[in-house]
Amino acid sequence: MTRRAFLVLATVVISSLALQAGNAPIRAKQGLVITQSGIASEIGFQVIRDGGNAVDAAVATALAMAVTHPTAGNIGGGGFIVYRSAAGEATTFDFREMAPAGSNPEMWLVNGKYDSQLHHNSHRAVGVPGTVAGLHLAWKTYGSKPWKDLVEPSVKLARDGFEMSDGLARSLARMVETAFTKYPASLAQFSKNGTPYEAGELFKQPDLARSLQRIADHGPAGFYEGETAALIEKEMKANGGLITREDLKNYQAKQRAPIKGTYRGYEIIGMPPPSSGGISVQLILNILEGYDLKANGAGSAQNLHLMAESMRRAFAERAQHLADPDFVKTMPVDRLISKDYAAQLRKTINPSQASKSSPTTFTFTTESPETTHISIVDAQRNAVSLTYTLEAGYGSKIVVPGGGFLLNNEMGDFNAGPGLTNENGLIGTDPNLAQPGKRMLSSMSPTIIAKDGKLFMVTGTPGGRTIINTVLQTILNVIDFGMNAQEAVDYGRMHHQWLPDRISYEEHGFSPDTIAILKKMGHTVQPGGNQGADQVIVVNPEDGWLEGGLDRRPPDGGAAGK
Repeated sequence: MTRRAFLVLATVVISSLALQAGNAPIRAKQGLVITQSGIASEIGFQVIRDGGNAVDAAVATALAMAVTHPTAGNIGGGGFIVYRSAAGEATTFDFREMAPAGSNPEMWLVNGKYDSQLHHNSHRAVGVPGTVAGLHLAWKTYGSKPWKDLVEPSVKLARDGFEMSDGLARSLARMVETAFTKYPASLAQFSKNGTPYEAGELFKQPDLARSLQRIADHGPAGFYEGETAALIEKEMKANGGLITREDLKNYQAKQRAPIKGTYRGYEIIGMPPPSSGGISVQLILNILEGYDLKANGAGSAQNLHLMAESMRRAFAERAQHLADPDFVKTMPVDRLISKDYAAQLRKTINPSQASKSSPTTFTFTTESPETTHISIVDAQRNAVSLTYTLEAGYGSKIVVPGGGFLLNNEMGDFNAGPGLTNENGLIGTDPNLAQPGKRMLSSMSPTIIAKDGKLFMVTGTPGGRTIINTVLQTILNVIDFGMNAQEAVDYGRMHHQWLPDRISYEEHGFSPDTIAILKKMGHTVQPGGNQGADQVIVVNPEDGWLEGGLDRRPPDGGAAGK
């Protein structure tokens, strides 16, 4: 298929599905792929159309997003997959980045003082990438199509180019004028000799195409060994980074048992640590299960208060206990997701008065909102919820010279240093301090929900620490308030994370009267911009069709299905 023909096909499918008026959900029967990149969604659904399953489609989609959505789509980052088969088997794949062998808990200190730039904006902030290994492990376990066939569409897309969208052009223009100026390879990759691309221009990435071709030909070895590994190590050595070829060769993705719980008769399947998402979502749901949210009404001040108080407690538990399970063996997971413990926490909530958070207890590290999510269901009703990231938008902003891909800055998700907890937002508790080979704590919350043994819902979003609460609210919107998938995605969102002690909310998502009531309850409230970009798929229980909710907050998103 020619590039032009492909783009026409993509446009037809996306337009027919995604651009419906009002809050009508996207409907499809033979499969559905929803992402922040319309082109990548079509590539993923083409795999399903050709007889592949949801895991096959996830591989092709995720690699295509490394080409079309460079702000978060990646081969230089990491993430998580939650998978549920049509038969009900559930598992997860952890491909979170790992700390290089040269890491230590005090690596962000210079002459005994914390250095934020070193922690978040340097070559030392780059963790060993996990995306290629994770996608390959998921494919090796459940895939059905040849690996090379799943990678080749991204190779062609990078080599032959695609038409620059307005959203991507505007995003890259900002970076070309600011952060990319520090890194010649980044400027060369994403500009025309320093001049920003304009919408409608053909955007080719030949170095990235060659890197993807090595992955197509050799699997993970095409990334973690050989030429690509040498290019990464060279860039690290030249700029004070820590990653070596030995670190890359030693990286391993892991299959882990999911976090499982229930909410009002629905089975909730989430990601275990080093993601905090599965535990935190389940803990909040367990607390809220004791209230009649439906009777209070969607968006009511009473519900927002109860949600904020539940979020406050879950985030406090997150900071105190959760980390990489391969390093911290004492996490009280069973207690945190139990109904009994939720009942104890519920007793501490005053139904008409806000609690107060104290910075003398615990607080949080910085976590960027620039992540991306993929929701996929195939014709057989196998489901994938995949969230992956470079951490900040465009990660470290560092393109590997000759490799054509961006590196992450995920080491910034480790705690700042031992004993550095303060009221400004640093944290120095032990569980999430940097150590060689350790995976940093994450808020990514890919989630799948079943009902009576059948697939019911797939949800997930970018958004840093807001991820947990955005996913939570799509679940509440569907289960408690009876919203369809698109309504659940479009509805206003709010967030509380223990510290700072405030509710942030989408400015046009709730009425001034509601906000005034929250203030009277003692909450500090802060209006903000868009929260997240959740991609939701719900199986309509009446006819079995898939109904999708495409989050239209960011540009360039799209759905593909039939």
